[in-house]
Amino acid sequence: MRKAFPVLLGSKRRNIMSISFSEQSYRKLAAALLVLGAVLANIAFIGLGSVFNYPDILQEPAKEILRQFMANQSAIIFWFSILAIGAGLLAPIAVILGRLGSSRMAVWIGVLAAVVQVIGLSRWILIVPGLAQKGDVATFQLLNTILGTIVGETFGYLFTGVWTILIIRSLGKNIGSLWFSWLGIISAILIMLGLLIPFGVPGADSANFIGYILWSIWLVALGVLIWKGDDRKH
Repeated sequence: MRKAFPVLLGSKRRNIMSISFSEQSYRKLAAALLVLGAVLANIAFIGLGSVFNYPDILQEPAKEILRQFMANQSAIIFWFSILAIGAGLLAPIAVILGRLGSSRMAVWIGVLAAVVQVIGLSRWILIVPGLAQKGDVATFQLLNTILGTIVGETFGYLFTGVWTILIIRSLGKNIGSLWFSWLGIISAILIMLGLLIPFGVPGADSANFIGYILWSIWLVALGVLIWKGDDRKH
């Protein structure tokens, strides 16, 4: 029994070190993905603005949108792919932050936010090229409404805003930065004001746009705070 005790103690010590390393790894990975997601999304948005006048192009008639899409198809598909990747990173981010926090609902809401946005953006990569080649305006308008306005935008705005608030509730106390919490709450509210865009509410689109800019800053701040919090622990 005397020999067994040090063995058991050593085993427990290794398990504790394993758990500690695991949490450290998750923190580093979460921080890296948060910053990467924000950077990819903003770079892609700038790229789409330069080659496709996105998102203002969506206010044009469907026939004109398809014409401009055909004129610079390869570059547009490339930037939409980058934007979809940036949006999709929210899924692993939500899962990892779920391990660091205490909100299971935040995990599911974050994954849903990623899924609906990727679905909405993927139409530009997988479906629109064929529709543009055929000049199928009617189908393009239908998919733009269903996959774009309803799935990608409406559900995307809702789930992104709710996820942000849940993360603040779950991790805010551990991070301990009041400005971080308020930045997230304000950005979430502004993003969810995008739900009013289909109803023609004045200023809703501008509020949504500003919300996403602030949200990108919040994502980077969250990544930095998680990384620094990990360094303080070690």
